[in-house]
Amino acid sequence: MLRISKLTDYGTVILACLAGQPSRLWTAAEVAECTRVGLPTVSKLLKKLQRSGLVTSARGSHGGYQLARPAAGISAAQILDALEGPFAITECSGEHSTCGYQSNCQVGHAWQRVNSAIRRALTDISLAELSGAERPQATFVPLTRVTRIPHE
Repeated sequence: MLRISKLTDYGTVILACLAGQPSRLWTAAEVAECTRVGLPTVSKLLKKLQRSGLVTSARGSHGGYQLARPAAGISAAQILDALEGPFAITECSGEHSTCGYQSNCQVGHAWQRVNSAIRRALTDISLAELSGAERPQATFVPLTRVTRIPHE
């Protein structure tokens, strides 16, 4: 089963919290309160997100954390890369494959195509969309008028 880790899920929730008020500096305690994620976990994830360049931090009594760029400019792929490392569904579909069976494998190319499709989808989804701040535009389809046919 393809599934992100609980820490990555929490990290995304933390980023969504920061995206809700992007100009505000949030303390780790405030983020923990906003997200209902434990303070030690929030602190650990904020540091990891800061090291990856998705979050900036300011020290001091008026310091805190905020997004390094607008939520629309942060993709789900970047979040996964920051919190879990480069995404690959099989050994051979990653950037630095070390699969010893690759030369004899019959299915590797298909898995690489699947991996590329998933990567594109993750790249196309922004933090703004994940956080609900930006919704994909629904296509408006007008309803045709239905006329009643009288019963005989």
